[in-house]
Amino acid sequence: MAVGIGFGYLFLFIGQAQIITDWIKPWGTIFIRLLKLIAIPLVFISLIKGISQMQDFAKLSRLGLRTLAIYMVTTLIAVIMGVGMVSLIQPGKMFPHEKAATYKEMYAENLEAGLENAEKIKETGPLSFIIDMVPENLLAAGSDNSAMLQVIFVAILVGIAIVLIGGETANVLSPIIEATNTVILKIIDLIMLAAPVGVFALMAGLIADMGGDGEMFASLGLYALTVVITLFLIAFIFYPVLLKLIVKYNIKDFLKGVFPIQLMAFSTSSSAATLPFTMEHSQKALGVPEETASFVFPVGTTINMDGTSAYQAVAILFIAQIFGMDLSFAQILSVVFLTVLASIGTPGVPGASVVMTVMVLTTVGIPAEGLVLILGIDRPLDMLRTVVNVTGDVFVAKLVQPKQTRQEPA
Repeated sequence: MAVGIGFGYLFLFIGQAQIITDWIKPWGTIFIRLLKLIAIPLVFISLIKGISQMQDFAKLSRLGLRTLAIYMVTTLIAVIMGVGMVSLIQPGKMFPHEKAATYKEMYAENLEAGLENAEKIKETGPLSFIIDMVPENLLAAGSDNSAMLQVIFVAILVGIAIVLIGGETANVLSPIIEATNTVILKIIDLIMLAAPVGVFALMAGLIADMGGDGEMFASLGLYALTVVITLFLIAFIFYPVLLKLIVKYNIKDFLKGVFPIQLMAFSTSSSAATLPFTMEHSQKALGVPEETASFVFPVGTTINMDGTSAYQAVAILFIAQIFGMDLSFAQILSVVFLTVLASIGTPGVPGASVVMTVMVLTTVGIPAEGLVLILGIDRPLDMLRTVVNVTGDVFVAKLVQPKQTRQEPA
């Protein structure tokens, strides 16, 4: 990010911004296209895998249903907190109007499509997105990123069907789904190897396009602050206080016990990589029973992404504010609904949430190119939202564990 900004300013200073536009910026465009490329298979397979694995809660039905319900509720609250915070602070409004107009002109075609979607929602009613969830043609839906909600719907159907079939058929399908998911995650690993180059090119191109206005970076800083405040409130206020109110667990003991897990999550930026340590440490330091940990944490790594969901809500509305798009109430509902669903399909690996954000942006009708503005500072924010994700897993584990085992550390 720093080198990209430096290059952008250097070439602006020597009057050769066109070199950036012609020879460096295209690599950033390629990076964005790679993210879009993997979005549909990532969502489809991750969702099927996450839901089909829930056949384990046939043995732990009460624990399973309670866990899933709490995961959905906390994710929804996290998204609403994100929407509320970005609507209150409005970091996108600080973005220079003339630069926003330039950016708007650059992606006028995307904006026009987004406005058409908004008009369509107004004409067909607030529940139109539910109608649009059901595809008439699966192949057509799978070839269009803007129809991602339909892909999610089909993936949920397939996952539920596998759970209901069970038996030998499910056992045959599970390794295939697992192998496919592994391949997709490896593709994401390969794409994210190009992230430094992509971010460098995107930031250099952004400076060349925008002229290096300082107000733009003030807006970015306020956006980052909005994300940090939202994540802090969720991890260090919402979870501990709720745990104290519901199960009378001491706030200080919870924060002390979960802190090493948070440090691991912050350093790896991956809830999946943190999973073994989360399971082990939560049992030793927080008294989570093994049977609870063995179910809650693997499922949580797949579907409980409160930090990611809150971040996506802030990022999406921030980009909409920059483009001057006043989202209707129905569109904001779509953002909330999509980010909750997207959290189910976001793997716990670094960079995956960026792909999911592309999906939500495209579906709602906001130009995905707006991600250029936030990718440069995404890495530290990714580390912070991973901290929230794993904290949410531990919170739910303490909430659903059997009452007789729920004791504070000595």
